[in-house]
Amino acid sequence: MIDLKTPAYKRASFALALGSFLVFCNLYLFQPMLPLMANEFSATATEVNWLLAAGTLSLAVMLVPWAVGSEVIGRRRVMLISLFLLPVVGLLMLGAESLLMLSLARAGMGAALAGFAAVAVAYMAEEFTPQALMVAVGGYISANSLGGIVGRLAGGFISDYWGWQTAVISMALFSLVIALLVWKLLPPQQHFVARKGQLRQHTQSVIQHLRKPVLWYAMLIGGVNFALFVNLYTVMGFRLVAEPYSVPVSWASMIFLCYLTGTLSAKFSGRWSQFYNPTTGMIIGTTVSVIGMWVAAIETIPAMMIGLMLISSGAFFTHSLAYAWVSQKATTAKATATALYLVHYYAGGSLGGFYLIACWQYGAWQGVLLGGMVLYGMVYLLCLRLMNKEKVAVKEKAAVKDIQPAA
Repeated sequence: MIDLKTPAYKRASFALALGSFLVFCNLYLFQPMLPLMANEFSATATEVNWLLAAGTLSLAVMLVPWAVGSEVIGRRRVMLISLFLLPVVGLLMLGAESLLMLSLARAGMGAALAGFAAVAVAYMAEEFTPQALMVAVGGYISANSLGGIVGRLAGGFISDYWGWQTAVISMALFSLVIALLVWKLLPPQQHFVARKGQLRQHTQSVIQHLRKPVLWYAMLIGGVNFALFVNLYTVMGFRLVAEPYSVPVSWASMIFLCYLTGTLSAKFSGRWSQFYNPTTGMIIGTTVSVIGMWVAAIETIPAMMIGLMLISSGAFFTHSLAYAWVSQKATTAKATATALYLVHYYAGGSLGGFYLIACWQYGAWQGVLLGGMVLYGMVYLLCLRLMNKEKVAVKEKAAVKDIQPAA
C-alpha cells in the first residue's frame, strides 16, 4: 500500500490532483463564454446553455458505466483512457459548424471526463493506506475547485481576446501535456482485482439506495443545491455583460474567483460534522446562499461579488455535508452510493441552467430571485424531511438496543 511521505505517494497524489485539475478545466471552459457564444451563433441564452449543460449531463449519465467498466479493465487504465480522450474531443469541436454540433461535441467531452471522475477515488481507496487516502482525497477535491476556476478564467480571457477556437486549441494542447504527465507519474495498480458480471450487482445497489429516503433526500439536496449554485454564476455572467454594466467577457469571468470562499467553507464543513448535526449544517449553508442571492440583487458590482461569495460559501458547505452524509449512511455499496450522488449533482447542474436562465430572460434578476426561492424552498423541505427520517432511524435503533438485553 502507498503510505504518506513516500516517493510513490508524492507521485501518485500529484498525478491524481493533476488529472482532477484537468477534468474541471475542461468541464467549465465554456461557462464564461456563453454570452459570447450566444452572439457567435445568434442564439438565445437558453439555447447556448447547452454548451455547459450537455457536458455536465453526459458526465452524470456516464459515471456509473465507467465505474462498472473499471471493475473489469482496471482504474488506472480507465483514467488514462479518459484523459487521452480529452485533446481528441477538444480538437473535434473545431469542426463544429453549428450550435447543435458543438453541443454534441461538448456532450462527448462530458462522457470522456466521466471516466476519470468516476474511478479516481476508487483507485486511491485500493492503493493508498487509510491515512494517506484521507490526505490525498483532500488534495484531489482542492484540485477540483482550482481546475474549475482556472478553466473558467482561461475560457473567458482567451475567447474574449483571441476567439473561442483559440481557447479550445489551447485547452486541447494543455490536456495532452497533462495526460502524458499523469501517464508517466501514476504508479501501476498493485491491489486491483478484476470483477466481472458487476452490472446486475450495481443495478441492484442503485435501486436499493434510491429506496432509502435517508440517502435519496441527501442526493436530491446535492442536485438542487448545485443547480442553484453553478447557474446563479451563469446568470450573473449574462447580467454583467449586458447593459448597463457592459463588462467584457474576460473581466466578467473574474467572478469565478468568488469560488475560493467555497473552498474554505468546504474545509470547515468537516469540523462542523464532528460536533454538530449535518442536516442543521445543510440548512445553515442553504440560508447563507439565500442571503447571498438577495445581496446580489443590489445594483452595484461590489454587492454582486459579495453576494456570489456568500452563495459559494453556503453551497460548498451544503454540498460537502450532503456528499459526506451519503458516504456515511450507505451501509453497503458505498462507491455506488457516492457515484449516484454525483449523478444527481451534475444532472441538477445541467437542468437547473435552463430553469434559471428562463427566469432571467423573462424577469431579469427579480425573476431569478423568485425562481431561486422556489428551488431553495425545495432544499429546505428536503433538509427537514431528512432530519425527520434520521430522528426516526435513531429511535428505531435505540428501541432495538433496548429489546436485545431482554431477549
